[in-house]
Amino acid sequence: MGDRRLWLIDAGYLFNARHSVAQGFKFNYAKLRKKLEESGEIWRAYYLNSTPSPPTDAQDDFHKWLRSAPPMGPKIITKLYEMKEERGDKSYCECCDEKVMLACPNTSKKAGVHRLCNQVQKGVDVGLATLALIHKDNYDTLILSSGDSDLLDAIEHLSENGKRIELAVFHLGVASELQSRADKIHWIDDFSAEVAQ
Repeated sequence: MGDRRLWLIDAGYLFNARHSVAQGFKFNYAKLRKKLEESGEIWRAYYLNSTPSPPTDAQDDFHKWLRSAPPMGPKIITKLYEMKEERGDKSYCECCDEKVMLACPNTSKKAGVHRLCNQVQKGVDVGLATLALIHKDNYDTLILSSGDSDLLDAIEHLSENGKRIELAVFHLGVASELQSRADKIHWIDDFSAEVAQ
């Protein structure tokens, strides 16, 4: 089989962590894939993200580009999950050591109480772990672009069973537990100029 490499991407992580390079830094997935393939060809790549329903036209166009084969795009399979809403009327105050109520400043007797909510990414971590385990007989090296320690059990299982683990991440927001189990870390910050948009 040689060294078959699987690249799993937590798009929310890369989007948020990219600011460790510079505020507003943007990277190109085709350039990033090409850079990672300097260490060996990537057998398959998956991009997992949560999007609003329905996704915007710009998001649809971006996802079509991701799926396009070279030279038009980076040939990355996309798996999209719907954003979930969570109540946003309470938050934890570190100073008070308790949950406090939040309220919209535009609430009035006439308009009534405004319902506060946050849209959150759900399903991506489970999807990443599932893909890593489903394909375990098809690859030698897992390249993971995520900083989430929720993936630790799956990563430990794969590592203990002979899989090489590499991270392709930014300096920001990578759990030390993941770092300690990686055989190699591709710090995107260190070659950001090569993958910049």
